[in-house]
Amino acid sequence: MIDDSTDTAHGTIDVLRAHAEKTEQAERPTAESLGALRADGVLALRTPREHGGAWADAGTIARRLTGLGRACPSTAWIAGTCVTAKNIAAKTASDAGAYELFADPDALFCGSGVPAAHGEPVPDGVRINGRWPNVSGCEDAAWAGLAVMVGGGLSFAVVPVADLAVERTWHMAGMRGTGSHTLVATDLLVPATRIAPIGQTEAANPFAPGDILLYSLTVLAPVVGAALGALDTVDAMFAAGNRKPFMTAYSRMSESPGARHWLAEAAHLVGRAQNTMLAVAEAADAADAEGLTGADLPRLRMDVADAARDCRAAVERMLDLHGAGGFANAHTLQRHWRDIAVGSRHPHLNPYLAAETFGTALTASP
Repeated sequence: MIDDSTDTAHGTIDVLRAHAEKTEQAERPTAESLGALRADGVLALRTPREHGGAWADAGTIARRLTGLGRACPSTAWIAGTCVTAKNIAAKTASDAGAYELFADPDALFCGSGVPAAHGEPVPDGVRINGRWPNVSGCEDAAWAGLAVMVGGGLSFAVVPVADLAVERTWHMAGMRGTGSHTLVATDLLVPATRIAPIGQTEAANPFAPGDILLYSLTVLAPVVGAALGALDTVDAMFAAGNRKPFMTAYSRMSESPGARHWLAEAAHLVGRAQNTMLAVAEAADAADAEGLTGADLPRLRMDVADAARDCRAAVERMLDLHGAGGFANAHTLQRHWRDIAVGSRHPHLNPYLAAETFGTALTASP
């Protein structure tokens, strides 16, 4: 396996792991977990360098989020949402707006790309009304980046979360700790410095191929991390030697050729997902300089979806090995299984639409 903790302080991972169960129960990260992210520079990964951030490349971001997801997938997911929201904000905000938004380079951002609101231009900016569901980390974020329809076109606004209402609508089987609730804007004035139309110029386009791949990686990496965390649990079970296949003559799991085979398959699937993720990250970074043509982007998006499916398949084998005890409410394995099951169904990881889009690209007329 590739070492995903190289750039992440082990203290941060330890804090997230220690608070993972509390994060799920509270449906939001603990103050200790958020403090660890801030201290470790995670929330500044996609803050522009001129504003005190790292503006890290896709490979670095994928590795960091994977390491965090290994300990607490929900907290890693929120960190990934912050990357996406800051990337869009940095590419759309005016100079004056950027100075305001990134005054604290470690501020937590949340956001939604669903254009679930309408805006009316007024002399001082745009007045917006709308509701955005599934906004991860919204109860703890300082800023929310939100898609808005203005005059029939797509715009992106960044507003203080304090100016929005939060409706607690996130009641899910997995990724509970993301607190992906609904944000509501009612007759909210957004200054012109914090709202901009999308795609007027290439430089201001936050949906170029490299950006789209980055956004996919911010949801894939926590899922890959969750699969690695689940594998850690199963590896520990084998190492402890205090479990054996039920109703067999084996004295420990490692004596069973079938169990060793199942473990090898699980580890192989997780490793393949991780390698695929990093290959896509490399392509995303190259796309910033070289661009992607033809079927390249659809192929890479299908790779991303396949990596998520590998994580799901891997954790099923791990649960087979651990038996029904792995489903105990307090067991780490079942929490990671639920997180993978929900997280891997994000639209960026949709396998049938990825296959559909790739097939269309392959058969398109030159």
